Amino acid sequence: MNKYIFSILIVVLSYQSVLSKGQKQSKRPNIIWLMAEDIAPDLACYGTKAVKTPNLDALAAKGTRFTKCYTTNSICSPSRSAMMIGTHQLAINAGNHRSNRDIPLDKDFKPFTYYLREAGYTCILGHSKVMDKGTKIDCNFKHTAIGPWDGVDNFGLFDKKFEFSKADEPFFSQIQLKVTHRGDWWNDVRKQSEYPVNLNDVELPPYIADTPETRLDYAKYLDMIEYADNEVGMLIQELKEKGLYDNTIIIFIGDNGRCNIRGKGYLFDSGLHIPLIISGNKFFDQSIVNENLVCATDITATILDLAGIEKPKNVSGKSLLQNNFKRTYVFGARDTWDEIHDQSRCLIGRNYYYVRHDKPEIPFDAHQGYLEFYRPAVHIMRQLNEQNKLNAAQKYFFEEEKMAEEFYSMKNDPYQINNLIHKSGSQDKIEKYKSKLLELEEKFAPKDDVVHHTTPQSVKILEWLKNEHPEVIERMKAGEEVGLSYWMEEFDKAHGITKKKKKKNE
Repeated sequence: MNKYIFSILIVVLSYQSVLSKGQKQSKRPNIIWLMAEDIAPDLACYGTKAVKTPNLDALAAKGTRFTKCYTTNSICSPSRSAMMIGTHQLAINAGNHRSNRDIPLDKDFKPFTYYLREAGYTCILGHSKVMDKGTKIDCNFKHTAIGPWDGVDNFGLFDKKFEFSKADEPFFSQIQLKVTHRGDWWNDVRKQSEYPVNLNDVELPPYIADTPETRLDYAKYLDMIEYADNEVGMLIQELKEKGLYDNTIIIFIGDNGRCNIRGKGYLFDSGLHIPLIISGNKFFDQSIVNENLVCATDITATILDLAGIEKPKNVSGKSLLQNNFKRTYVFGARDTWDEIHDQSRCLIGRNYYYVRHDKPEIPFDAHQGYLEFYRPAVHIMRQLNEQNKLNAAQKYFFEEEKMAEEFYSMKNDPYQINNLIHKSGSQDKIEKYKSKLLELEEKFAPKDDVVHHTTPQSVKILEWLKNEHPEVIERMKAGEEVGLSYWMEEFDKAHGITKKKKKKNE
């Protein structure tokens, strides 16, 4: 009898223990990571007058808006690789765009979703309510979207795709907001907008020439931000309808800066500076503006901290939850992007910004195939440059070579117009930045430097258009976005390439 009572007691205690764990687990927050593509801090809450972003503004008003967040690379795949692992892309040999997709990570590194899943989180990729379902990953190491991860035979980053529910709690959801990425949809989105951004309201940076074409191009970019803001609003509404909103932390961030002159692909401020808003946690739910210097890999560490996970030793980012959080520098790097095998490094401080170009002979305007299709401002300003109609700030982008080094005072020169590299009063600061940059390069040096590049199709298509459809090239020179996706299809038709053949060749 006593044995029987004892057994019942054990069962009851076990049940209470499981229940207690379950209750404790359910209190862990859900985390949604909204990553907009190719976006600088160009939201209304950051002071951009021409754009309306009511949903993101509301998140910022309820949470914390960070004003000095920078990525470690100005191109999507290296930057995303760094954030997925939580350390600099150079440390994992992921610095070259769309490379090494067949090479597993070194055993010392794991994606942060591995740790979340180990801790009981359901990791969800994408959502059906956003453009292209938000499933982009784009990391430069061997991986698959769905499935387990052991880094040897299994390389899955997420458990499932699309919608989240209470049954998934606690969950982590990564949703890509594609619309802000350059694409053939920009013209259609603007045409279909009830209230497209007014060209007269656009405030161009001083390094972009002010013409009707450049204003229209910039306005379309802001139109895409408004579209993304609407997507954010729909996702928030769904969280509320499903009773998930109160237990969900929302993180809004970019993967690199805006895709325009001096932006994506370059180590200027506009290529690395991104928006960051975190809302829904007591630590961040204070309606404040945070001016601390933040690195994008700090978000990785913060997500793990929010989930109650101790930071792995190879995650170099710092959690923003730390009471004494302080970052002195962000180390940025740019390497191969498609057919342009460039290499530059930068060090960003709170007040100063140092850039070193290891291949100054490669100009900023390198006539890269992909960008020829998607940067109307470049085409317009090339012509103005040939006509000697650009001022010094605008002309710099079109010089035949880059300066080997650049140094800027961000407090006095936020648009990085006046290079202080040879100014006598700046030499002590410059030497300090140069020394720290070398130190960080050594710290994040990869164990190997094997690079498996991919060949971008845009190069072949551009050459084909020059030979077979020169009239299209003339339209591009006039500032028209002719559509890369459309001409990819036309190229395939002209060369008898079917989807089946293409898949086989890939």
